[in-house]
This record gives sequence, C-alpha cells and structure tokens, in this order.
Amino acid sequence: MDFKTILVHVDDSVRSTARVGAAAAIARRSGGHVIGAALSGVSRFLYQAMPSEANDPTLALHLDFLRERARDALALFTRQMDSSGVASYEGRLVDDEAGAGISLHARAADLVVVGQAEPGQAVAPLMADFPAYVVIHSGRPVLLLPFGMEACDPGRHVLVSWDASREAARALQLALPLMARAESVTIAVFDTRSGARTVADATSADPVPFLARHGITAELSIVPVEQKRGHRRHEVGDALLTLATERSADLLVMGAYGHSRFRETILGGATRSVLEGMTIPVLMAH
Repeated sequence: MDFKTILVHVDDSVRSTARVGAAAAIARRSGGHVIGAALSGVSRFLYQAMPSEANDPTLALHLDFLRERARDALALFTRQMDSSGVASYEGRLVDDEAGAGISLHARAADLVVVGQAEPGQAVAPLMADFPAYVVIHSGRPVLLLPFGMEACDPGRHVLVSWDASREAARALQLALPLMARAESVTIAVFDTRSGARTVADATSADPVPFLARHGITAELSIVPVEQKRGHRRHEVGDALLTLATERSADLLVMGAYGHSRFRETILGGATRSVLEGMTIPVLMAH
C-alpha cells in the first residue's frame, strides 16, 4: 500500500513551500499524484447564499481579490512542483474556507499535508483550530508539519504512540506506507500508573508481529510517566514529545482524540499538547 493521492494545503505564506516539499518527497517514493489545494477563504455555503456578483460590484471585487491570492499560491505550487521530480500533480482553486474545503477534498485522497498553527497568526487567514479541524473531519491520515520547519522528508526514524485504542490502531495502519521505508520504528506504550489497564491492553494487542508481517521491524517500549498533580491531561503528550527528541525521531504517529461541536473543536489532552508543542512532523488519524 502506498500514498497514491496526496493533498497538500497551499497558500501564500512562507510555510507553504515546506508543505509542498514534504508532499513531493512522499510522492516521489510512492509514485503518487500531488494535489495542491488553494482556498479562497469564503465558505461554500456562504457563496450559495450570496447575491450575484454581477449585481454587487463591491462583492465581486472582494471575491476577485481572494481568488487572485489563491491563484498566486497555485502559481508558486506549480513552479515548485515543476522542479520537484514528481511526474503527476495538479492545482485546485477551491471556493471554500480552509478547514471545510481541505477536509472535503481530502476524502478522495490517501494523505493530507497541512501545517501547525503558527503562534500569533492563528486568527487570519486560517481559523484557530484549522489543523485539528482537518484531523477530525477529513477521515484521512493528516501529516502536520511544525511551523518552524523549512524542509523535510519524514519517516526514517518513526515513533508510534500505542495504547491499543481504535484511534491508535487506525493511525498505525494508515502510517504503514511511511513505516515500510523507515530505518527504525519504536512503539511507545506510556505507563501512567493510574491507567494500569492501558499497559495490559497495549501489550496484549502487541502490534510488533502485525508490523513484522508487513516487513517492518519494530521495537516496543514501556515508558513510565511521572504524574504531576493538576497536569494529568497533558502528561502523555509531553512525555511523547520528550521521547521523540530522545530517540531522534523524525516522524511521530498517533491517534487523535476529540470531537467537534459546531465550530468548536474539542481535543484530548495528549492530542492538544502535541499539536501545540510539536517540533517534528506528526501523522495523526482520528
């Protein structure tokens, strides 16, 4: 199994180049097709309710401006892809806001590449919960890149967070194409003492033999987590980020816990901690 269709969010920010580069690197390894999606930024539902542009010159000028920004982003995407060595790619101008638009187009893709929310720039042009929204709503594995990362080709040293939950199992399976080319794979089970059942379940449903049958050699490690009163929800997330640094991992794989209530995205503590503190690419699946 390979990632044959890779959707990447493109815009006119300086971080877009890194996202496109990561998508291209994965596509080169898998012979995949890259779709660069640039969003106008206005919900497709609002477009349907708006008056005709022909009857509102001010509205027409505003929409033209938004679409021109998206077209400029796609022009940069095309130039980068032209020199990337990827044989198959396309750009799409999508009349929608970023979260809903990327999530919709992701459903006909194998992998989605987006960026971490950048501190101080979470309000515009993207909604504050954009990365989490895509993780929860796209129904696809999402590769998130740290906002400070210039370029990457993730997947040489992979760290997997494992607790035998449905979310962790889905992330593990969907990350197989990346792990198949890894030099090392570490499966981390976090022992919080208060959740003794987690370790028992995680070791009973040991994924190491499953991965071996896919040709992937992995090591399972039980990692004790020191509990600090008042901070339990974030302990595993913090421990996961620390372990990733200690193991020199260049890709973290984990299930995402959370749900959406109208426009509010509600995440589990470990998921939110990783989204906020990540320094390496993270593949999440919900």
